[in-house]
Amino acid sequence: MAGAGATKRAASPSRAISPPPVKRKAESTITKRAVSSFFTPASQKKPEQITWRVVNNSAIIGKYVAEAERKQTAEKPKVAAFDLDSTLVSTASGNTFPKGPADWKWWHSKVPTKLQELNEKGYYVIIITNQKKISLKKDTKVGNSDSKSLTNFKERAAAVMKQLDIPMSVYAATEDDGYRKPRTGLWTEFLDDYDFDISGVDLRHSVFVGDAAGRPRDHSQVDRGFAINAGLSFKTPEEFFLDADPEPLVEPFDPSTYLQEAPGDEVSPAFSGESPLELVIFCGSPGAGKSTFYWDYLEPLDYERVNQDLLKTRPKCIKVAKEHLAAGKSVVVDNTNADAETRAHWVAVAREFKVPIRCVYFTASPTLCRHNNAVRAANLSLNPESRTLLPGIAFGDFLRRFKEPSMDEGFKDIIRVEFQFRGDEEAKRLWSQYWV
Repeated sequence: MAGAGATKRAASPSRAISPPPVKRKAESTITKRAVSSFFTPASQKKPEQITWRVVNNSAIIGKYVAEAERKQTAEKPKVAAFDLDSTLVSTASGNTFPKGPADWKWWHSKVPTKLQELNEKGYYVIIITNQKKISLKKDTKVGNSDSKSLTNFKERAAAVMKQLDIPMSVYAATEDDGYRKPRTGLWTEFLDDYDFDISGVDLRHSVFVGDAAGRPRDHSQVDRGFAINAGLSFKTPEEFFLDADPEPLVEPFDPSTYLQEAPGDEVSPAFSGESPLELVIFCGSPGAGKSTFYWDYLEPLDYERVNQDLLKTRPKCIKVAKEHLAAGKSVVVDNTNADAETRAHWVAVAREFKVPIRCVYFTASPTLCRHNNAVRAANLSLNPESRTLLPGIAFGDFLRRFKEPSMDEGFKDIIRVEFQFRGDEEAKRLWSQYWV
């Protein structure tokens, strides 16, 4: 249909219509199979081998229908799930990332045979992969088509599945959200697609295979964390395909170690309702627990909170802090205050008002802080201030500037706070999963 204001030029009867060329280039792509399919009644047509869909403008799901069906068994369904890159395939070029859809080869010659054997045994074979480099924005320059990165991924994944020629699906996360491993959004999509209840899957004999295992050479442990979250056994590609022995791990981040009972309240005695007028500044990474500390310990004692995320600039924070001190109210500066130069502004304010200044230093590790950031952003029940997911650069910037606070800076006291999880059973269940 023509758009508003558009006109359609009628063919002129006096104008000769050129006959089609004897052989059009496009005609060479039409096969007998395609012609046959065109004239086949819809009820008799076979479904497309590969179908694609996008969920929540984030996850890409491709399903391959093979000629040979999966072996049917009376047992609970077993799942063999795999990461894609550096697990099933590697680049043929040797580059870290594929140069194009054809730049791939099997990670090892045993891979296709092993996956076909799993299908013969009745396993559901699926791929679960993080693909943050894929853009889901349409390419408006080429008829509102898929982006080049999405097209390349679809072609590469399709080539892998066609070579295997077994029933399988691929699930890809393109955003840093609940679908991205180690989070289990893609696993949930798989269960929904196949109408499985988690209790109906044979988790004991199911497996997830991936290269991000937390070994010294690995970029992360997201694959191991995903398997733990989903309740699957975990193996590296070397262990699964080559029967290699497990390798030692870098000391892994384990959320469960922070769920032990707190050894008593060591912080509250440092603050009481009888405390004199004072200025308290926090020092710690984003996600270290600073705001939670304020709401748990200092807000009940009527300390006023100054936060640059809310006030936007340091001068505005200083102005508001001075107003509270002038009104006889103790103040908490809930910012990262990473270096001595930043903290010196607040020492100067304390001296101007002739009040003591104390520093609360939050010692949470970078990995723990990124974990808290991800949990907070993904779970409204644990995010009373509705904070969005902070980008990785926020943590890198803090580490680059960070200098541990010292009494020489003019503090009356420095209180070290180790992170300790606090929350009900549901909060504990959510927080104890792997998120980064």
